[in-house]
Amino acid sequence: MSITMHTGPNAARTAVSSLAMRLLTLCYGGLAYLIFFGTFLYAVGFVSGYVVPKTVDKTVDTGSTSSLTTALLINLVVMSIFAVQHSGMARQGFKRLFTRFASPAIERSTYVLLASLTLILLYWQWQPMPAVVWNIENPALAGLATAGGFLGWLIVLYSTFLISHFELFGLTQVVTHFAGRVAEPMKFKTPGLYRLIRHPIYLGFIIAFWSTPTMTLGHLLFAAVTTAYIFVGIYLEERDLVALFGSEYRRYREKVAMLVPRLF
Repeated sequence: MSITMHTGPNAARTAVSSLAMRLLTLCYGGLAYLIFFGTFLYAVGFVSGYVVPKTVDKTVDTGSTSSLTTALLINLVVMSIFAVQHSGMARQGFKRLFTRFASPAIERSTYVLLASLTLILLYWQWQPMPAVVWNIENPALAGLATAGGFLGWLIVLYSTFLISHFELFGLTQVVTHFAGRVAEPMKFKTPGLYRLIRHPIYLGFIIAFWSTPTMTLGHLLFAAVTTAYIFVGIYLEERDLVALFGSEYRRYREKVAMLVPRLF
């Protein structure tokens, strides 16, 4: 009887504490996702030049007040901060280190949150470099370039849903944890566009970044540096995928093109 009397309250407190922690984890993951989604929507406006107060090309006023050298330096620094965070936290070694100190359920949400915060820093500190590199004056061609940019963003979003959008951005993990279940290991799959190219998300970004009727020097810098980073990211990501899936991914890499679909 005495054991029951002492164990009962302790078990109840433990259950309440566990529920509170799982609820906190769920809220954390949900907040991280909402911040990501707002950051993604802002990215569309930032690159495409619509709605948002500051874009890759200009501010609300007339553009950058910094010298060209200062603008170049600041822009390279903020892009480098994003690249280091985005690639460093995506590596398996960092993930193993993170889960030694925190719940695996929030590892992806934390990655998404910090990636969003580094992008917000980039939006905030970006220095427009408004000198025009090219300008398409033909209305039909200009409209085609604009449509291409939005097509790129749609490819990005569509491709995330092909491989489980909510798992990619951490929601599946926190919901599963809240329900008291263990998340299933990541499975290798190649639905839809992934049967044609290995990295449709990256292809979408490249199309979105380069498809513009007016290319300023700042936009060109942004597109060139992010494209170079994408190829570095592909190399690092595929190295991890080979380590994770072995011969299965090697066969996939041999059969399917990286970014441009093979004609034969």
